[in-house]
Amino acid sequence: MTTSNEIPRQALLRRGFALEYTTLGWNVVGIAVLAIAAVSARSVALAGFGLDSLIEIGASTVVIWELSGTGEGRRRRALKLIGGAFAALAVYLLVQSTVVLATGFRPHHSTLGIGWTAVTAAVMFALAAGKARTGAALDNPVLKTEGRVTMVDGLLAAAVLVGLVLNATLGWWWADPAAGYVLVYYALRETKEIFSGEH
Repeated sequence: MTTSNEIPRQALLRRGFALEYTTLGWNVVGIAVLAIAAVSARSVALAGFGLDSLIEIGASTVVIWELSGTGEGRRRRALKLIGGAFAALAVYLLVQSTVVLATGFRPHHSTLGIGWTAVTAAVMFALAAGKARTGAALDNPVLKTEGRVTMVDGLLAAAVLVGLVLNATLGWWWADPAAGYVLVYYALRETKEIFSGEH
């Protein structure tokens, strides 16, 4: 028999799926856009943000998988997959940003990158807020964690945007790899929070 509080839960689950599918679709498009922008501008920050979009796709897929089933074991595996992806991103960006700074590699301007990261920041902040509310209402730690992933995605988009604008307007080429270090910081912080929450 269906109780009165099961109906809103089903509505919340549908909202959770909708938020994740929206995030998934946005980042699939984003990878293509960022690949073009990163190659044309030779930007480590845009390349790193493209990888972050790939991680977001993986994280959204994990949450969709988790929302489709139940069980503490599934939740723990889902959180570990998200945390592992963040750790890999941090290592890649740390190496890339350091090499770029050490060699003085200078990226080109990227109007496409500036436009995409600006819009992405706004979209990710809106999606993150929706996931936070829905995850809290469902008492679902995986959805809440992935909401933080999406918030980080928005913050990273803003950081990359600042680096791209400074490079384009002031010629501060080092702002691009510096934005990469910002991504490293947030990726490591999220990795630590995810794995420390496991114990």
